[in-house]
Amino acid sequence: MGANKYIHLTFAVGVLVVAFLLFKTGDWIWSYFSKPNELLLQVVAMGVAVVIGVVAYRSKRVFAATEDVTEELKKVTWPSRKETYYGTIVVLVTVMIATVILSVFDAVWAFLTGKLLK
Repeated sequence: MGANKYIHLTFAVGVLVVAFLLFKTGDWIWSYFSKPNELLLQVVAMGVAVVIGVVAYRSKRVFAATEDVTEELKKVTWPSRKETYYGTIVVLVTVMIATVILSVFDAVWAFLTGKLLK
């Protein structure tokens, strides 16, 4: 696979995602008319997804864009475990504070609405 292994993986996962979405969409549409034939729907969805994947893979423009994305992702400085831990703590504390504030607002408005409607 070499240096392009992430690009190949991206196209393979893309084919699976497209196949899944086509299957679910076909199942949804077909269910309005009759009970869908699951096997036929799966085969057609996978076939169409593979064709879309091959066409996209062979497209120079799409392949170049995917290469550009992987090159940019290599330049990203990912946070350390410690930074991720502290960032998660900050998010959790912020969510808890927001929960308390919204709960107080809800209780006050419920009380005032209850008094007003009596």
